[in-house]
Amino acid sequence: MTMKMRLFLWAWSALWTLGVPLILGYLWRRGRKDPAYTAHLAERFGRHADPLPGAVWVHAVSLGELRSAVPLIRALLDQGARVVTTHFTPAGRAEAERVFAADIAAGRLRAVWVPLETGWAYAGFFRAFRPVYGLVMEIEIWPRMVFAARSTGVPLFMCNAQYPSRALARDSGGLRLRQGVMRGFAGALVKSDLQQRRFAGVGVQNIAVTGELRFDQPVPAALVAAGAAARVWIGAAGRQVITIASAIEGEDDTYIHAIRALRDQARGLGQPMPLFVYVPRRPERFNLVAQTLETEGFSVLRRSTLGPVFDPALWGEAPPCPDIFLGDSLGEMYGYLAMCDRAIVGGGFNPKGAHNISEALVLGKSVLTGPHTHTIEYPFAEAAAAGVALSVPDAEALAAALLADRRPDAGQIAAFVAAHTKATEKTLAAIPRLLAAVRPL
Repeated sequence: MTMKMRLFLWAWSALWTLGVPLILGYLWRRGRKDPAYTAHLAERFGRHADPLPGAVWVHAVSLGELRSAVPLIRALLDQGARVVTTHFTPAGRAEAERVFAADIAAGRLRAVWVPLETGWAYAGFFRAFRPVYGLVMEIEIWPRMVFAARSTGVPLFMCNAQYPSRALARDSGGLRLRQGVMRGFAGALVKSDLQQRRFAGVGVQNIAVTGELRFDQPVPAALVAAGAAARVWIGAAGRQVITIASAIEGEDDTYIHAIRALRDQARGLGQPMPLFVYVPRRPERFNLVAQTLETEGFSVLRRSTLGPVFDPALWGEAPPCPDIFLGDSLGEMYGYLAMCDRAIVGGGFNPKGAHNISEALVLGKSVLTGPHTHTIEYPFAEAAAAGVALSVPDAEALAAALLADRRPDAGQIAAFVAAHTKATEKTLAAIPRLLAAVRPL
């Protein structure tokens, strides 16, 4: 380790240690709205009443990372491994506890908070779980995590990793500390050949190309079937249906412009307009989005008015088909996507970047998004090259693309998905090879 990195780690750990009162204050404030933030608080300091030594460690910071890791964690458990998952957000931890409830009850898995970024907190975590190796999902780069694992002899790998071009450009200037931390990993399991070249170019060694784990996520068949039935129930069987998935704050005007354009075209042709299934990204936006759409003059049916279960057989008699079916619920995205002919994926019209497109593609839906695709560089670049995903620059271009309605056929989408699946299988095959390069098995 270079002197520059030693000094950085000392300063980083000191900052976190001195900042503990502020961190506790942050957790307390968040805990006033969501008590899960302050539950099991000792875990954040590396104290665990129920250890699980010899576990495989999977760090999935939040809900998205955990969901992408589910097939891999399930495969590890099926191989007989014990697993500890670490999380920062309550949503990620709650999903782990839900999906792996039986394994937790059987003592095969623990879901806990990730320790604070201090050596002493990680020391307690390593004493409790003594991981055989660790997998950090996506591109979570936490300096103390990486070097605490390295100093303890726990091989820690980036998993399902990508290095977006913007992040690469940003990290390649100045002190390059983030790239120095990356070199502290024992290796990396990355999404594509392009990503392999990028990580290798900054000095990361011991790399395997394993694809995208999100393509291996289990698809909830009952929810997909319910989505198809909901399309019939709502009266859209003969209409085009377009799902706007994970619409974030600041994008609503863009989508409303497109909805208006298709409504005007339909009126000009004397036809019913397409049904839009509009799914805001965060629950805090549900009411605001509903009010905005109604103020714009659209008829809106809110999913939340139909009962607790996504099952049209339980929803009673359908009202007249609305302009917009508002997806103001959580955990039902596959149902909303199953209703549509094509999907618009949110985030792409915001500089923070587009959200996951794999769920739509796995269901055979082509994808539209905005110009900011750096967050999903893989698999978007490959999907765009295959003609199953399209990035458009602005509201006018989105409306034009929807009006043109040039969709790929189902065979194109199926071929793309087939070429990018089996990431779990590839990851499991690569881990022993990467471990062998670190230490004898």
